Amino acid sequence: MQRGRRLVAYLVGGLALVLAGVLLGAVLSHPGTLQAQPSAPGTQRVSEPASIAFPGGSPSAIADVAERLSPAVVYIEVRMPRATQRPSYPDPFWWPFFGPQFPPRSGETVQAGTGFIIDQEGHILTNQHVVGSLNAGQSIRVYLQTPEFTDWVDAELIGADYQLDLAVLKIEKPRELKELPVAPLGDSDTMRPGDWVIAIGNPFGAQLGLEHTVTVGVVSAQGRQISVWDESRRSPRTYRDLMQTDAAINQGNSGGPLINIYGEVIGINTAVNTQGQGIGFAIPINTAKEVLQDLIERGMTPGGPWIGITYQDVTPEIARILGLDHDEGILVAEVLAGQPAEKAGLQAYDVIVELNRKPVPDGETFQKMVQELKPGDTAVLKVIRNGRAVVLTVTVGERPPEFR
Repeated sequence: MQRGRRLVAYLVGGLALVLAGVLLGAVLSHPGTLQAQPSAPGTQRVSEPASIAFPGGSPSAIADVAERLSPAVVYIEVRMPRATQRPSYPDPFWWPFFGPQFPPRSGETVQAGTGFIIDQEGHILTNQHVVGSLNAGQSIRVYLQTPEFTDWVDAELIGADYQLDLAVLKIEKPRELKELPVAPLGDSDTMRPGDWVIAIGNPFGAQLGLEHTVTVGVVSAQGRQISVWDESRRSPRTYRDLMQTDAAINQGNSGGPLINIYGEVIGINTAVNTQGQGIGFAIPINTAKEVLQDLIERGMTPGGPWIGITYQDVTPEIARILGLDHDEGILVAEVLAGQPAEKAGLQAYDVIVELNRKPVPDGETFQKMVQELKPGDTAVLKVIRNGRAVVLTVTVGERPPEFR
């Protein structure tokens, strides 16, 4: 009898252990069940560690992209006769935008930057400010770094657009290469603030041995506008619809690719603010794709509407000097010879306050208003000259090739 009772006890205990194991397994397979229970007073709840979200889902994704695209990124060196030397840019905010200027050798200046190969025909996309304009008398070469070939290759500038700050070079494929490394172009319209991006470039130039440096960050904002004073043309150079990124863009990175985590170029690195942390700008690749064929086939983009002036915003100080009772409008800095504005009688120091009876509060608005016109259109300008209102009629022209 007693033996039977022991046997029943063993069976019941074993069954209890089995049930406990099943219940424990269920709880462990759903850790949220444990966390959902209230903690006893004086005890600490143990929660799951937060998961780490790697770009592309892998801790090696960025390294893989950089390794794959680096061969398509080239170092660009432009040699220019000293007579065509570009002016210096003393403002520390914008000097890095134009890349480093190395000491002249044999009467030459050297301009450096970055670019990337976009097709098997050997076309390279970069910034116009890196390579200058067509027929400027410069010689250009690029430095290729691939597993099969590492050396200098001569390049030809076949297309440039000053306003968009875009340029296309062309090289011949070295015989040592079966095919050229190519950076695929993505869709910049799909990028959002917070998306991961990768910048590859040649900071400070290849002479310092820092070629093909990789930096990582995110898209900080879209649709940014910045203006740079171009001393050579004595007018502001305005960039619109730029991508802002906190991926480090250093001196010499201009013209290099900004890449998404899928290994597609979504921007062209263009400018950096050295007075701020993590403020860089890139031209959206979709902007380049819209004009790429024109740059390759025609050497330039179609000329847009043009009246032929340089100008700046009317500041409170300018308004005070000119005796204006408001600080709106644009001050004409220069009327270019032979251009529509000169033919219409516009003069330097005129203040444009209206275009086609619409107010002109600043230069950005004025430029947008002009872009809405077409060559051949008539534009009626209201200007303030020596304290008096003057109305002038300008026949809109087409932007000349030297200003594209």
